[in-house]
Amino acid sequence: MTERTIFHKIRDREIPADIVYEDEDVLIFQDIHPKAPTHLLLIAKKDADFVPSIADVTEETAHVPLLLIRKAQQFAREQGIDGYKLTFHVGRGGGQEVFYLHLHFMSQQQLAS
Repeated sequence: MTERTIFHKIRDREIPADIVYEDEDVLIFQDIHPKAPTHLLLIAKKDADFVPSIADVTEETAHVPLLLIRKAQQFAREQGIDGYKLTFHVGRGGGQEVFYLHLHFMSQQQLAS
């Protein structure tokens, strides 16, 4: 297992986050430094301990980024968001700050209240 990150602590409810969606597989919460009107982070609740970055995805963990993408699609449909951007930052040089695989979901549309 990699070193525990802030996302481990959010996942494990050790620190608060503005969670907008959760199921048994994924947690979606507001980015604390948003770059768009809607800027969310998606993290997997299982298997992510073994995947700090897209660069670390293996055959055994290839389902994790796909899970995040599929949940982002589902979330967008449910929220009526028809335009959005999905981004994985890879490594410090690629802008990754937290080494727990996560997907950025950004849209110019606001979330429905």
